[in-house]
Amino acid sequence: NAVYRVDTETVPMGPENPYGNAFRPVRTLLENEADSPDLIDPLHGRYWLVVNRERLNGLREPVGFKLMPGDNVAALCHPDSPFARRAGFTYNHFWATRYDPRERYAAGDYPNQSPGPDGLPRWVEQRRPIADEDLVVWYTFGLHHLPRPEDWPVMPVATIGFMLKPNGFFDENPALDVPPTEPGAGHSCCHA
Repeated sequence: NAVYRVDTETVPMGPENPYGNAFRPVRTLLENEADSPDLIDPLHGRYWLVVNRERLNGLREPVGFKLMPGDNVAALCHPDSPFARRAGFTYNHFWATRYDPRERYAAGDYPNQSPGPDGLPRWVEQRRPIADEDLVVWYTFGLHHLPRPEDWPVMPVATIGFMLKPNGFFDENPALDVPPTEPGAGHSCCHA
């Protein structure tokens, strides 16, 4: 598998964009683990695309999944705090590492007993290649709970998340499998 960071950029005004309203995706291949730590960027519609470059669809594009961020926040604890040292993974929303069965927890194996940093921040320092390797994608999301009167005495609900969307698995929209209506079968003005 391989991972791309995808941002949307404006096409410069000119012959390809005479009205100045065109935009396009810009894919950046993440070649090694150190390239992967990343933040969401809603202003550029950032998402990450995990693909299998050995399996192509009918358009000769690799099949894959888009990881699309939902509501999210930045980590706000002080960088020198014990929490920050033990949970350094919270300072980036996205990470990708080469698969290693010993690397199971984003903060490392024993974060409560660790002086830090362990886990993802330490693993990506190895700069192992991740393009066309078995890899693990790590996505961190969270919320800041600033209590409001409606949260007392019990907070009713908070919603956060992300979406994984197929990207290129199909050559067209798979929901368009309804057979056409036979001429004369209905009362439509479009059929004789």
